[in-house]
Amino acid sequence: MRIGELSRRTGVHTHQLRYYEAQGLLEADRGPNGYREYGEDAVLRVKQIRHLLGAGLSSEDIAYLLPCATGEAPDLIGCPELLAAMRSRLERLNEQLARLAQSRDALADYIDAAERIGGEHYPPLTMPA
Repeated sequence: MRIGELSRRTGVHTHQLRYYEAQGLLEADRGPNGYREYGEDAVLRVKQIRHLLGAGLSSEDIAYLLPCATGEAPDLIGCPELLAAMRSRLERLNEQLARLAQSRDALADYIDAAERIGGEHYPPLTMPA
């Protein structure tokens, strides 16, 4: 099938499909006319990619994981390399969450302090014209 058909069947824009191909996530043959030609398995592969992207994985992570993927959801075979990659990604996400929580708490503290002091001690803010 050509890229337009794959796009219609998966709901993924053609430019995203080209990106997946450039990242090594999706393979296409070239017809005599130079058009991309995808096999039937490309529909499943694109659905797997979309699910893994939805889990917050990078295209680099996904390229590593796809050989261990089965089914649309996908299910991942628990090989040691795969588990190490997913644990690493989870650790990075946990670190990001901790930094966000720290920022949230600091901002909440500033808001609380500003509300305790009150605005009556300061001149009114003037908005630029």
